[in-house]
Amino acid sequence: MELKRVVVTGLGALTPIGNTVNEYWDGLITGKSGAAPVTHFDAEKFKTKFACEVKNFTVTDFIDRKSARKMDKFSQYAMVASDEAIADAKLDLDSLNKLRVGVIWGAGIGGLETFQEEVINFANGDGTPKFNPFFIPKMIADIAPGNISIKYGFMGPNYTTVSACASSANAMIDALNNIRLGHCDVIVTGGSEAAVTIAGMGGFNAMHAMSTRNDDPQSASRPFDATRDGFVLGEGAGAIVLEEYEHAKARGAKIYAEVVGGGLSSDAYHMTAPHPDGIGVVAVMKNCLENAGMQPEDVDHINTHGTSTPLGDVAELKAITEVFGTHAKNININSTKSMTGHLLGAAGAIEAIASILSIEHGIVPPTINHATVDENIDPSLNLTLNEPQKRDVKVAMSNTFGFGGHNACVLFKKLD
Repeated sequence: MELKRVVVTGLGALTPIGNTVNEYWDGLITGKSGAAPVTHFDAEKFKTKFACEVKNFTVTDFIDRKSARKMDKFSQYAMVASDEAIADAKLDLDSLNKLRVGVIWGAGIGGLETFQEEVINFANGDGTPKFNPFFIPKMIADIAPGNISIKYGFMGPNYTTVSACASSANAMIDALNNIRLGHCDVIVTGGSEAAVTIAGMGGFNAMHAMSTRNDDPQSASRPFDATRDGFVLGEGAGAIVLEEYEHAKARGAKIYAEVVGGGLSSDAYHMTAPHPDGIGVVAVMKNCLENAGMQPEDVDHINTHGTSTPLGDVAELKAITEVFGTHAKNININSTKSMTGHLLGAAGAIEAIASILSIEHGIVPPTINHATVDENIDPSLNLTLNEPQKRDVKVAMSNTFGFGGHNACVLFKKLD
């Protein structure tokens, strides 16, 4: 069976450094930090008092008040990003065969704020179970693609992938394969997360996973820097319209890039820590290259998982050196989490968009906040430090990993 080709025809983004794709891209190439003191709740007593929040966002500018009240913030973010992506793709919604249009979405947690509020309300009450009737529909992780499909009438595959921080990358790979195998013509994919909450911040602080650089939040996310002390929690959404190539070509769609491969693996090592030698990461990048029918020497750019944790950054770069050998020093490597923070289940989606736009514009965004060399990192690697670099990016790889040892890798290629 000959596999169908799959291309990107629409993008949507709601991020800590920009509320549209254009704003997001401008933030990336200017090295904008999205980190600031938390405003969603009073974080004064928390170890970490800052995060990368979505800013200047009023949900009723996009969704009517009645509908918005029935959605957790992660689902609201999903709707806004997917609306932008669908509009960007210029799909003719009246002529589409909606039975062949799906929505496959990623969320690592789902409606955490809704869950938190309902439990707190119950705990503060008299023991009578007075729960909001929308509690469960707002909270469940699969409601985001459900809401998207209901709005647009898309009746193809519809579900959520949950693999912690790899969730939206898993969603993209599932979408890729559904179109490749001829099951769908179009799939809206991506991911969203809204975990800047009391429970989210408190839980990650308890794990000692987040930076506590409260005196200088904007520089706290510093992947590859010797003084990094943990990730910065982010929130938002990224949406990508994937389409079968001939279907897109027939309607004259703008094509950003081709999705040529996806790889998956497991560390099978630890609940939260990466394998120190990055063996699962080695496997996932090799799987992705093999799936795409490409060689290591074909890759120009890697947007790393790069969370700014002491163990994770070193393990990933070791794995890159293992897979790419001497070619590793020719690759523009970066971590856009230095600007956006870590969007958990939405990370793969917004970082894939960054990779796609690097192909589109011929620019690799920087890894900001780097000041101190880490002696455990190969100095020959080009980590695109502090300034963007112009480059004709023909092939870009995006890495995303999740607690539990879930690894996902997606490969994008400039259309021939």
